[in-house]
Amino acid sequence: MSLRAFHLFFISLSAVMAAFCSAWAFSQYRVEHELVYVAGAALSALSVAGLAFYGAAFQRKTRSL
Repeated sequence: MSLRAFHLFFISLSAVMAAFCSAWAFSQYRVEHELVYVAGAALSALSVAGLAFYGAAFQRKTRSL
């Protein structure tokens, strides 16, 4: 496995884990109605978006490698 593929794998793995964290925080908000869970869900969702953007940019940049 190349370093590029390894990096893309961990970017996608991090995005999946952040999505699960966001879903967990949202489900905890539905149970406990505390704003800290909404903030956690929002930050995790923003992390997923940022990781997706970074992964796409990294893939475009290293396509010729």
